[in-house]
Amino acid sequence: MPSAKVEKWLPLSTSDFHILLSLVSAEAHGYAIMREVSERTGGRMRIGPGTLYGAIKRMVAEGLIAEVGDRTDPKVDPERRRYYRLTPLGRRVAAAEAGRLAELVCVATTKKLISAEGLKLRGAHS
Repeated sequence: MPSAKVEKWLPLSTSDFHILLSLVSAEAHGYAIMREVSERTGGRMRIGPGTLYGAIKRMVAEGLIAEVGDRTDPKVDPERRRYYRLTPLGRRVAAAEAGRLAELVCVATTKKLISAEGLKLRGAHS
């Protein structure tokens, strides 16, 4: 699906975007994705198992993420877990969504709804 138009997936749901963001830098299993989202958002966003695994199943079918097999995660427990990775299409879709959101933030800043200094102070990039 290399020529797929990313716009067909936009805008992403908040949950989908967080799931894709969790897979940008490394493969992960479901529990690790849930944990990262919660940690990254300071607990403001929590994705439950039903939402997570439903989204994963759909995004695998759409080619945004891929299952990479079962492995153990000794940090969690010796149980075998399914790991997922971002596909090139998923990376393009996540980047397009980030760009779309950045444009909205620029508009909000231009209209003085929020300040650029406030964004820097809150660590919008972390």
